Amino acid sequence: MKSQVFRFVIVLLVFQTAMFSQTKDMALIKGSRYIPLYGRDSTVVAVKDFEMDVYPVSNASYLEFLKENPKWQKSQALRLFTDKMYLANYKSDLELKDSENLQSPATYVSWFAAKAYCECQGKRLPTVDEWEYVAMADENTTDARVKPEYNKRILAWYEAPKKEKIIGDSPKNIWGVYDLHGLVWEWTLDFNSVLITGESRKDTDQDNNLFCGSAAVNATDLMNYAAFMRYATRGSLKAKYSMKNLGFRCVKDIDTAAKNEL
Repeated sequence: MKSQVFRFVIVLLVFQTAMFSQTKDMALIKGSRYIPLYGRDSTVVAVKDFEMDVYPVSNASYLEFLKENPKWQKSQALRLFTDKMYLANYKSDLELKDSENLQSPATYVSWFAAKAYCECQGKRLPTVDEWEYVAMADENTTDARVKPEYNKRILAWYEAPKKEKIIGDSPKNIWGVYDLHGLVWEWTLDFNSVLITGESRKDTDQDNNLFCGSAAVNATDLMNYAAFMRYATRGSLKAKYSMKNLGFRCVKDIDTAAKNEL
């Protein structure tokens, strides 16, 4: 009897460890239901528990990925998965330009490349809903969208973007995640699931037509201007695009294998 109880305790501890321990440099995000900008008058979205990288992927981390995966180096990457701007901040396959900082977020990376990076880490890109769910938090609240100071701070980024982009400069939110606002845009797994019509972007490939700010001005809730800008930008992207202000971070599903064994 004692041995059975002991075994049960061991199994329970293994289960708790698998379910609730945080992966290094990742934050545990407890899922819930929320109303995204695009579903304000329609659908409440359920987000499951997951883990998210505390920081966006840095130049240093992406450089290590390139060393281990030569097929994604600047001279080797297939044009099917990248455009001519891919790794434009590199002067050679494994050397950043002198103006680049290793602690800055990795940019000029296509969706295909970002997805490959995350998969090599045993992770994936976040969905739009996962990203927005975490991004709506401030330092003290999981949903700070109704706070004027929260929206004012985010809008300040559009008025005066940072010249030197260093990871971790901004305060972490209540989940322990940094730099979702004020640093760079970030790829999501289903970035094109919320489509913006071509009327708002002239259907061209120029960067200055990818940011649909004018469309957001007509939004009924101007407190969501920044969120509207993100949705508009995502709807204007193609998976092979690479841009100087577009980076990424990874997420990880919570392992439920231990639960199934009980």
